[in-house]
Amino acid sequence: MSTDTPASRTSGVPLRTAVAALPPYVPGARTEPGARTFKLSSNENPYPPLPSVLEAIREAAGDTHRYPDMYATELTETIAASLTGHAAAQRIDLTVTPDEVVVGTGSVAVLAHVLQTVCEPGDEVVVPWRSFEAYPIAVAVSGATFVPVPLASGTAPDGAPLDGRLDLPALAAAVSDRTRVVAVCTPNNPTGPAVHRDELEAFLAAVPSDVLVLLDEAYVEFVRDPEVPDGLAVYAAHPNVVVLRTFSKAYGLAGLRVGYAIARPDLAAGVRSVSTPFGVSDLAQRAAIASLHAQDELFERVEALVVERARVLGELRDQGWQLPDAQGNFVWFELGEETVRRGAEAREAGVLVRPFAGEGIRVTVGEREANDAFLRVAASWRR
Repeated sequence: MSTDTPASRTSGVPLRTAVAALPPYVPGARTEPGARTFKLSSNENPYPPLPSVLEAIREAAGDTHRYPDMYATELTETIAASLTGHAAAQRIDLTVTPDEVVVGTGSVAVLAHVLQTVCEPGDEVVVPWRSFEAYPIAVAVSGATFVPVPLASGTAPDGAPLDGRLDLPALAAAVSDRTRVVAVCTPNNPTGPAVHRDELEAFLAAVPSDVLVLLDEAYVEFVRDPEVPDGLAVYAAHPNVVVLRTFSKAYGLAGLRVGYAIARPDLAAGVRSVSTPFGVSDLAQRAAIASLHAQDELFERVEALVVERARVLGELRDQGWQLPDAQGNFVWFELGEETVRRGAEAREAGVLVRPFAGEGIRVTVGEREANDAFLRVAASWRR
């Protein structure tokens, strides 16, 4: 019989102060076995992998006793070729080379590696807030200081609503001589709006050239706002910009963990040097390559989700909700003190959403049946 006590199961070794103070990353709620529940809490793609992607995974499974290619050579080459093809189609003067691409276990891991590459203790990382909840964790682990800048609110001079949008002038104003990185999450997770071309150019002109600007485009494939700039064009014009993207959302590979950064070769080499060796499995690499080869088919699914997003937003606004622009695969409800209660009510109704206590609820756009179930919940909140 074990005689362990809680005290005897502690190491006695003090944690780093920054680590001990880390806020926990809160994942989206999971469905319970056997429960009839719709999961709209994690911004997952509701479609399963394409047959060609599943076949690539099956073929790779037989080699799981081997280490994967540490530098994901074929994957980085395929990503670079795909990005170069996109740039040519959009008439952007850019050729992306494999040494500008760094992969990792999801864009969140690549984010952490970028910060570890450029940040020293005492440096500052300026971040819009509320934004992606991994930012403060990654910043703290890097040893840097997290500098949050509130999102915009109210209305613009032309009457357009600003709620949920990044306040880029405030982000630029927060840059000090200690700032090493500024994060620009577009579309912003969890609120939904994406930054516009003119405001981003003004922001980049105001930020010193030796400050890294992290353009986090995890949801870029869902963007339909014509005023949003092409991230590759921004990267081509600004050497201090690093673009983050992922295969988790539009490509539906959340469970395999593949993301990447696009950076100038010197910076990319630094990020590569601090990355976890053999971090991206061979299964994940093969699935990502197969997904890039099947982009046309995958993007048909993305377009279907964009159409469904428009339907959901339209019905919610018909119910009387005033919501921020939604350019990702999710919608945002600013509910303040009602957030936790409303999240619990949604769960009781069989719909899992992502509450941010005291702030609001993010709801993924999923399959039509799931969305209809949430629309009924949202309608009940109006009564």
